[in-house]
Formats: sequence, C-alpha cells, structure tokens
Amino acid sequence: MESLEKEKAALILGIETDAGAEVEKITSEAENQVAEKRKYSEKKIESILNEARKKAQEQAETVKKKMISSVELEVKHRSMLVRDAVMQDVMDRVEKKLESKTSDTNYRSVLINWITEAAVGLDAEAAQVNASEKERILIDDKLLSEVKGLIHMQTGREMTLTLSDAPALKSQGVVLVAADGRTAFNNQVKTRMLRKQREIRMLIYNAFFSDKQKE
Repeated sequence: MESLEKEKAALILGIETDAGAEVEKITSEAENQVAEKRKYSEKKIESILNEARKKAQEQAETVKKKMISSVELEVKHRSMLVRDAVMQDVMDRVEKKLESKTSDTNYRSVLINWITEAAVGLDAEAAQVNASEKERILIDDKLLSEVKGLIHMQTGREMTLTLSDAPALKSQGVVLVAADGRTAFNNQVKTRMLRKQREIRMLIYNAFFSDKQKE
C-alpha cells in the first residue's frame, strides 16, 4: 500500500514537473514572439516614417524646382521684353537719325547708293524712281546719270532711269518701279531695316547685352 502511494506521488510530481517545463517553454516562446513582433513593428514604423520623410523631401524638391523654374521663366520673359524695348528704341533712333541726314551735303551719295542697289535688284531695262519730298529735290539728271554709270559698272547693262511722276513717298528712302509697272524694288528705310533686321538686332545685342550675358 505504501509503495502504491509513493508511485502516485512520483507520477504526480513528474506530471507537475513536465507541466511546469511546458509552461516555461510556452511562456518563453510567447515572449520571443512578442519580442519579434515588437521588433518587426518598430522596423515597420521606422520604414513608414522613412518613406514618409523621403516622399516629403521629394515633394519639397519638386515644389522648389517648379518655383525656381517659374521664377527663371519670369526673369527670362522680363529680360526679353526689356531687350526688345531697347532694340526697338535703338532702331527708332536710327530711323530718326537717318531722317535728319536728308539735309546734309553728303546725303546725295546715300541716295545714289540706294537707287543703284534698287536698280540692280529690280533688273529691268527702264524704271521710274520715287522718294520722299525732301529726297526728290536731290534727284536730278546728274544724280541719275551717276547711278546709270554705277549700274553699268556693276552689271555691264544699260538702264534708263527717270524721276517718277507719282506722288512723293511719305517715308524716307526710294522705290523703283519697272517701266511696264509689273515689278518694283522698295528700298525705303523701314523696308531696308526689315531686310537687315537680323544683322541689326545682332549688332544691338552684342553692343548692349553680350557682356551682361557673360556676367
């Protein structure tokens, strides 16, 4: 009987020991799982925060670039407006300066060059020459004779030139109309400046803006 009681006590003790070990094992595993989940959660949170910071920084950079680009475009636009205004002002001054030269003694040679250039460009056997009132006064037979000589020298052709009986031009410069009336060559100041606009604007740009661009 006593032996049986001892066996029961030993069995119970063994069960309790195994149960205690199992509890410790389960508790340890649970603690480890909790610790792992905590680490995973902390890493996940850190990853989310880093991603949020990265996106915020990228968005800030995008906004910054857009703002800089917008400012640069505005500066460029204003710069172009100023540049165009300066160029137009210079070209207007050139026109007025040329207009004031009509009373100079050497303006006759300017007319000779313009009429010769127009005549060569027109390439006709005969043409009528027209100009503004101030300029028509200077266009006489002697001047036209000199022009004919220059035309012959440059092209080897003879050309008949007469002063037009049409109303005087309102703007400075000359216009040659072929005798048949089919073709004409406009060599007025405004037209000449339009033909040479690219070269004129480049000269003005180099004079006023090229050094500033380098700075």
